[in-house]
Amino acid sequence: MGPSACSITSEISQIGGPGLTDANDAAIYLVHFANQAALIDAGCGRATDRLLMNIMAAGVVPEQIQYLLLTHCHYDHSGGGAEIRRRLGCRVAMHGLDATYLESGDPMVSAAFWYGDDLDPCTVDVRLCDGDRVVLEGRSIEVIHIPGHSPGSLAYLVESEGRRVLFAQDVHGPLHSMLLSNRTDYQASLRKLKSLDADILCEGHHGVFVGRADIAAFIDRFIEG
Repeated sequence: MGPSACSITSEISQIGGPGLTDANDAAIYLVHFANQAALIDAGCGRATDRLLMNIMAAGVVPEQIQYLLLTHCHYDHSGGGAEIRRRLGCRVAMHGLDATYLESGDPMVSAAFWYGDDLDPCTVDVRLCDGDRVVLEGRSIEVIHIPGHSPGSLAYLVESEGRRVLFAQDVHGPLHSMLLSNRTDYQASLRKLKSLDADILCEGHHGVFVGRADIAAFIDRFIEG
């Protein structure tokens, strides 16, 4: 059995993604404040047992997980949402513009068909908007709307160990008409992400970037003009 978690700060770990859960999973992150925790994204749902093992290996009892915070509706990020909600009893939260496609199990907009699979419909308990705050043990996770890759793409920003940690899963795109992508919105969102001056960026497919210069350089790769 391979690694179960990659520590980012003492309160934040990567517990899912290639090498940790299923090869098709985008990165799954765990935020743990005292006796409460949240997951950032759910992967495609093909390795939920392994994911739950990784949660416990990171020192979190599954019952402590209050929220599954989804960045968007795409299968590699949200496909495991329904089973996680059933098994952990946590609240699923995402932007309303993407919630419709997750709740209906839309295989096209979610890109599940690209993986040769269906999307298990998942109830969305909380519809988030730009500027909302999700609270764990009195500490806030800021919600940031970054449309473009999908209409309801979200990033989450939190402070840990005095550093600004940004979860912005698909900074790199891609953009596709079937995903309802919008290039103008995407470019504006990239500039918005860069302006946040995060100290750590947790991306969905390109790993974890540490340091503002490295984060800015990564985002700049995708900014046009």
